[in-house]
Amino acid sequence: MPGFSSYFIDQNTARHAVELCLPMINTAMESREAGASGFLYIVIMRPGSRPVDGYFKDAILYEHAVGDTSKWDADYGVFARGKAEVSWRTGMDSRLVKETRPHLYAEGDSLLQGGVVLHDLVVAVSGADPWFDEAFAGAVIMTLRALAAKKLAEQGNQPWLGRA
Repeated sequence: MPGFSSYFIDQNTARHAVELCLPMINTAMESREAGASGFLYIVIMRPGSRPVDGYFKDAILYEHAVGDTSKWDADYGVFARGKAEVSWRTGMDSRLVKETRPHLYAEGDSLLQGGVVLHDLVVAVSGADPWFDEAFAGAVIMTLRALAAKKLAEQGNQPWLGRA
């Protein structure tokens, strides 16, 4: 995908961020504290990607399913991608679009909340109650930001990234 590419957040970083959040997510899902489904799907968008740069599907950086997808009672992946697309396109949490900017919806858009935009990072989650979808998406975003900050700190006092 053309356009900006994050130096510090790639697919491996996204996978690691999800892995770090999974103990919390798994505990909440197994206890049914976060919702009755017991299943969850996470979509992380490529940092810095914008609709003007290309297609939504090409801007997806990483996806992760929690629980046995063969036992799903609904397609949480489709729901999460729908939330992610609304948030990616508008630059807003999907809940805020519904509550404050309904004029930004396009035909076929998801009306579900669970897409979160924070610090120019977009993560969407589906499968839990809407407020927990947002909480888990926010946790992944903050973990992504922390991993990027850690990588930056490891650069030391170099004046440029990736230059010798």
